[in-house]
Amino acid sequence: MLERITRREEADLFIAWMAIALSFAIINIAPYGILQPVMAINPVTALVYFGIALLTVGIGFILHEMAHKFVAIRFGYWAEFVKDNTMLLIAVVMAALVGFVFAAPGATVIYSQDGRGLTREQDGIISAAGPVVNLVLCLLFAALFFVVGGRAAYINHSLIAMIGLAGVQINAMIAAFNLLPISILDGRKVLAWNVVAFIVLIAAAFGTLVASYYLFL
Repeated sequence: MLERITRREEADLFIAWMAIALSFAIINIAPYGILQPVMAINPVTALVYFGIALLTVGIGFILHEMAHKFVAIRFGYWAEFVKDNTMLLIAVVMAALVGFVFAAPGATVIYSQDGRGLTREQDGIISAAGPVVNLVLCLLFAALFFVVGGRAAYINHSLIAMIGLAGVQINAMIAAFNLLPISILDGRKVLAWNVVAFIVLIAAAFGTLVASYYLFL
């Protein structure tokens, strides 16, 4: 199925991945923005933060968008991720200035190949696919975190524990943000399709996000 990812789409995914990973790395280095006092950090540590963000954001963001794409293809449509340069710039600038990542790097655009439109059910299922993948990844990264020793390993600067916790937090953020029932986000379409599915998914996403900050640490 990888042959269905076009060269242009590969380039857009790569650029968006780099920008979002940089944004998450920045908020680890300067949690309150660069305008506030920033802790001293050496280049090696900065590279470690960036590497962790590359891995966790790369897996979470790309699989989220590919879930949308391949479920749409399964329904007989064509779909491609298209980056939004303005939103990518905003994500990096906001991370640097205020220590907050507003991750809306673009969208998977769905095209009809025979003139038919998406049904409400199809649109809801396609939209739910991305956050569902992120929630599954939260479970996998949480398992990694606890297998290597959990909180104790994290406090002792275990790289694997750091990756595990970052993977849970980032995937929970991606799922929670996209499930907000506003604008063109996934949540609005899931809610229009199935109220119960929406409640279960958004509760799981925000519950996991809160737990990743307050229970793991």
